Amino acid sequence: MAKKFDVVVLGAGPGGYVAAIRASQLGKKVAIVEKEHLGGVCLNKGCIPTKAVLKSAHSAHELADFKDLGIDVELKGLDGSQAVKRATKISKKISAGVGYLMKKNKIEVFDGEGVFTSKNTIEVKGKKSEKIEFTNCIIATGAKYKTFPGLEHDGKRLIGAWEAIKMEELPKSIGIIGAGAIGVEFAYFWNAFGVDVHIFELQKNLLPIEDEDSSKEVEKAYKKYGVKMSLGVESVSAKNNGKDVTITAKIKGKEEKFTFDKALIAVGMVGNLEGFGLEKIGVKTDRGFVAVDEMYQTNVKGIYAIGDVAGPPLLAHAASHEGVIAAEHLSGQKPHALDKMNVPGCTYCQPQVASVGYTEKALKEKGIKYTVGNLPFSANGKAIASNETSGFVKTLMGEHGEMLGAHIVGAQATELIHEYALFRAMEGIDEEIFATVHPHPTLGEWLAESVMAAKGRALNF
Repeated sequence: MAKKFDVVVLGAGPGGYVAAIRASQLGKKVAIVEKEHLGGVCLNKGCIPTKAVLKSAHSAHELADFKDLGIDVELKGLDGSQAVKRATKISKKISAGVGYLMKKNKIEVFDGEGVFTSKNTIEVKGKKSEKIEFTNCIIATGAKYKTFPGLEHDGKRLIGAWEAIKMEELPKSIGIIGAGAIGVEFAYFWNAFGVDVHIFELQKNLLPIEDEDSSKEVEKAYKKYGVKMSLGVESVSAKNNGKDVTITAKIKGKEEKFTFDKALIAVGMVGNLEGFGLEKIGVKTDRGFVAVDEMYQTNVKGIYAIGDVAGPPLLAHAASHEGVIAAEHLSGQKPHALDKMNVPGCTYCQPQVASVGYTEKALKEKGIKYTVGNLPFSANGKAIASNETSGFVKTLMGEHGEMLGAHIVGAQATELIHEYALFRAMEGIDEEIFATVHPHPTLGEWLAESVMAAKGRALNF
């Protein structure tokens, strides 16, 4: 006999498990199917473990400033293996926490691979085969590595992010192809632990989707760290030679070859669409992702898709929010559609990078009038006192006081961006920020000061 549920969630990543919890809160009988780890890629080999190793890297960098702070310490060694083991331990702990949340919310967990057998049934292939019937299903199967000719992963010397975060024995040298968040974050960790790092990127800047000023600030820091960068290359490929890797790049019209112990290929992701019967039930896809409407409904009644499998932005926090929208919609609620321009992007290198809304380049291309407030942390009292003067707060303000975009680079950028995201979500105007008292001394007071600068009324810069 098949077990019957109101909602079945396929995939237990940050989108899937949050969707399951919200559906349960709304009175639905819910099951979740996961073939590998509760928490998905994010908790087990993505967001969480990478932040753990980045903490190790930042601590190593901070030691250089300790003497100036009156603390005389000696760095006796760097153990990349220990940093990676700590990250793995943290992931397991948080994954176990997701298991607790499933029990707390009375969500039945099925361990195994879920495959659609019809529009209302799934077969779970695990230690034993089980059939599930459902009224609604939320597909949250995530994404996998994108590959191109000459840029294929082999899991040995040509690795992706998931192999990289499990790599306890660090190589002496590594070439990184792709300068998005994944490539830039791993570059920071490996460089701090003594690996010779070289980044290759087709676009002319690191973090090419960020505002150009943000990208240049990170590039300046990476040059200081000794990270090599080949930006704006015309073509790039990687080959596993058995004992090492050759990266071939065309730079300024000339083909050059570089040799490394390993290569990290980080050139994007594409939705996990194969292997669970999408074609059997007729769900439409578009350019490597499941096609959905603003409530995350597919073309098949009762079937929703959220998170990375449903397309950009491929971010854990976006997936969680999409999961809430889908769960509420199928429960008869009327949730607000997600404004994708108001999903913050965060990169956790040092200095950190965070942004929301438009870049300056995008505003120019669209012909939208704006003013700029750009305040360096080198002029902020708390930043100076804390030895955290890298970076800036940059705001792009519209004619009517609206915030068109915001870009923060600095030690706490990913924590500071929340105020701007909320401000944009509430459709605030500049006068409301001016009327809000920001505590002093803080890095956060620069959020208000930057908006003031955009309006020609900065008080402290």
